[in-house]
Amino acid sequence: MSSTVEIAVIGRARTPWTRREDAPHQPTASPGREGVLEIAAEYAPALADLETFDRIWIVFLFDRSRGWTARVKPPRGGPKRGVFATRAPDRPSRIGLTNVEVDEVDVASGIVRVRGLDLLDGTPVLDVKPYLPATDAWPDAGSGWLEEYLEAGIEPRLKKPYRPIRPR
Repeated sequence: MSSTVEIAVIGRARTPWTRREDAPHQPTASPGREGVLEIAAEYAPALADLETFDRIWIVFLFDRSRGWTARVKPPRGGPKRGVFATRAPDRPSRIGLTNVEVDEVDVASGIVRVRGLDLLDGTPVLDVKPYLPATDAWPDAGSGWLEEYLEAGIEPRLKKPYRPIRPR
């Protein structure tokens, strides 16, 4: 069952990371790191009132993913898991979701300054939504197969060690 869907790219993320190896793997791995969302002029008016929220969801495209795989190795270790039971970037639809803290919104210029951004520079932004603690947080939800790792205190490797670019 394969379908094609047209989705608008509303902007781009601006961050210091150009390679997957250098970017943090979750927002919690870079909580103070500043980033910018550059929203296209035609969508900038839609940013009105966004500055009233502390946090936002960013829906984005994993544009540098190299296909997808059904089972992946999670950063905490252990056996391979089904990609839908992980947050791995190599997904069939290449759609990602991240949550960041809002610092500043400039509607006129289409700029949203955020903290905790874990995206590569130039990542296509598909949508922005406000984070609502009353409806987006489920503190009693279980953590699935991660429970045993959390209970054992096993931390994920949220940032790969730096590897210099090899000349070709």
